[in-house]
Amino acid sequence: MTVRTGRPDGTIRGVRRPFAHEFVLVLAPGGDERAPGAAITAALCGHWDHPPPCPLASHHTAIANEHGTLRLRTLFATEPDRADEVRARMTTALAAGHLPVAHPPGEPAAATPRTRWRLVTGRPSEVRPDEAEHARRLVAG
Repeated sequence: MTVRTGRPDGTIRGVRRPFAHEFVLVLAPGGDERAPGAAITAALCGHWDHPPPCPLASHHTAIANEHGTLRLRTLFATEPDRADEVRARMTTALAAGHLPVAHPPGEPAAATPRTRWRLVTGRPSEVRPDEAEHARRLVAG
């Protein structure tokens, strides 16, 4: 399941393949379970709210919350020689333990809510058979 596609700037990127990575986090009480996924997107794309396509790796993060223990599974597609970079960026973002949020102009930083978490584990995983169709869409960009 690979595809060679062009970038928006007209350059050609290499053959992309699907990958998966799993993380376990402990979410601080009252925290937003979506924040770690947003941190991953910010690390890979520059911001969690950006126009497609994702510049480094098309991705999707699924979250399961078990009483404050979050299990994240990120499915992503990138060139094989960039997979380690993608994994490192995700791990670094989650190891920071919070989503970097710029506070609005004129508002003190302390007034901006911040979700915190603790990274417990992270490990590469195989793309599961039930993820094959989603992986194909990510590879296609």
